[in-house]
Amino acid sequence: MRSLKDKKIVAGICGGIAAYKTAGIVSKLVQAEAEVQVIMTHAASQFITPLTFEALTHRKVFTNLFQDDPLAHVELAHQTHLLIVMPATYHVIGKLASGLADDMLTTTLAATRAAVLVIPAMESQMYTNPIFQENCRKLRALGYRFLGPESGYLASGRAGIGRFPDEEKILKEIETIFVDHSLLSGLRILVTAGPTREMLDPMRCLTNKSSGKMGYALAEQARTLGADNVLLISGPTQLQPPEEVDFLKVESAEEMREAVLAQEKNFDVIVMAAAVADWRPKRISTHKIKKLSTSSLTIELERTPDILHILSQKKRKGQCVIGFAAESENVIENAREKLRKKQLDLMVANSLIQENAGPESETNEVTLIHKNGRSEPLPVMDKREVAYEILRRIARLAKSK
Repeated sequence: MRSLKDKKIVAGICGGIAAYKTAGIVSKLVQAEAEVQVIMTHAASQFITPLTFEALTHRKVFTNLFQDDPLAHVELAHQTHLLIVMPATYHVIGKLASGLADDMLTTTLAATRAAVLVIPAMESQMYTNPIFQENCRKLRALGYRFLGPESGYLASGRAGIGRFPDEEKILKEIETIFVDHSLLSGLRILVTAGPTREMLDPMRCLTNKSSGKMGYALAEQARTLGADNVLLISGPTQLQPPEEVDFLKVESAEEMREAVLAQEKNFDVIVMAAAVADWRPKRISTHKIKKLSTSSLTIELERTPDILHILSQKKRKGQCVIGFAAESENVIENAREKLRKKQLDLMVANSLIQENAGPESETNEVTLIHKNGRSEPLPVMDKREVAYEILRRIARLAKSK
């Protein structure tokens, strides 16, 4: 998770069975260097103890409006950057919508002008109750931000809507609240991702180990950071396209070339994060190739089009083209040479054999090679964090042109 250093967050824990799940979220926020203050309702303490949160945050947990300082709720309300209500119960949401403030959590919410994230969780019949839905609509209209609930297995043993969202989804939402949503404002960004498949016969193909995670993270973060339009052109992956991102699916290097060249004129920034095949079979068999009596099979290969090189030749004034170089040796030298030959604005280099990096990993460690040859190494980070750092540099590049 990206650093939340100096961010003050109040975690308001309510009395639902999902309260136990909030300990992991609080722990991750503390690890991200956020200053987390926990408030618990009386009902919440029936599901999980205040001591748990005190151990995680190294701060006293507020459970009573008059516990220590009768004005503590006012101080918290003014100092916090974000107030999270989780798992937001039918009762607490009803009180908020009615303007009631009779405990530490609701009085703090009544006094704050900070962002409020409400994460409901309850049984389906309660969630779909028309009164509850009207309360949610009222709070949304007042600027409260909602996340979830999801559908799935519930505490009652039934399945339906009302399940507390996954921890990762909640943390991602919190990150989104704190980013600069205007960083890429005015820019249209095209991102390529994933591998390509070069067919050998109707069953077999030449491909690579790219998961597409880095490219998908770039597209998702570009949208979050306020890009006017984001198009993701992806080879075959197991990933779901990010929300609010235009999406084109391709298979081969030739299809990738056609899609990119058909779209590039509409974009200010092109980020070629896809692992496009360098070679393809010269001939594709129309039938499945059978086992031969000999112990070997010779396949003649031919070069695929160099999309990055074509883009660099077509690049219009003010347009930025960013490349990726995955290498197993001489990583920086090879990436720098590619940047020079293809006249790119930025090259992102990473090692294929380094631990905690590479195509299938959830993390990555990259070095940014700038146009003047300067190398800028980044530490090992989650790929979404790497994407954010890359896009920060791209924003500066694009707006300086």
